[in-house]
Amino acid sequence: MKIIREVTPVKSEDPFIILKHENARFDYPLHFHPEYEINFILNFSGKRIVGDSIEDCENTDLVLIGPYLQHIWKTEECTSNATVITIQFQENFLGSKLLNYDLFKEIKELLEFSRKGITFSNPTKDRIGKKIMQLCEKDDFDTFLLFLEILKDLAISSDKKILASSPIANHISQGKSRRINAVLHYIENNYANDITLSTIAKIANMSESAFSHFFKKRTNMNFTQYILDFRIRVATKLLLETEMAINEISYKSGFKTLSNFNRTFKRKQGSSPREYRKNYIKEVINESIHE
Repeated sequence: MKIIREVTPVKSEDPFIILKHENARFDYPLHFHPEYEINFILNFSGKRIVGDSIEDCENTDLVLIGPYLQHIWKTEECTSNATVITIQFQENFLGSKLLNYDLFKEIKELLEFSRKGITFSNPTKDRIGKKIMQLCEKDDFDTFLLFLEILKDLAISSDKKILASSPIANHISQGKSRRINAVLHYIENNYANDITLSTIAKIANMSESAFSHFFKKRTNMNFTQYILDFRIRVATKLLLETEMAINEISYKSGFKTLSNFNRTFKRKQGSSPREYRKNYIKEVINESIHE
């Protein structure tokens, strides 16, 4: 698989840059870069691949992508009327201190989530799209203020959805709770084994009922569901990054039976593990073969 590191035109003295491409051909290979990136795409029909997420897109698309997250947009159309507006900015674009102020709390969390990629639907997509168009027409200090306004709007939007999975890094474990951190650390190191509520409750030094309430309050997910989702994320990573057999992936991910793994994976990802791997190869790997 050909995955390249893009060298972006962002310079150290630039808080951000704006790139506008009309009649975009979407012929750039699967790539990543250390900068954050906002992509607003108009008149597009095709697929968007971000990490292990593959989704069909029609007309407009608005996505925030974090550092080093591989991504690509693909279309089967021979000619394109699509317009792509890209905003790229460095990880430290606000300096090391500003993001720690309460004023930037939501933006800081947004950027953390973006490491898995975030897509936005309407009405946020339409509202932010208009502001991005305005951004292309400005070239003064107000441009930076409008950029911050865009980030703030994205941060407080209720129309966002996380795209890619990440079995190791998890936004919940960012120093929110010593108990939660201990529990998540245990899960990350023991997901392939049988993990009981009793064992986890003891790690948190709580009763089972108290821990269940505590965990759901802190993560917005019950304990059993979190374990299941974590194992699916691990399985997805193994499917895409290794040639390991499906039954071996099932075992390595912590599922007791292959049938349970296949059933759970299809419910979560929309296709069987075998179909998911085949579709990813078709959409991504074949891209490099035909270049």
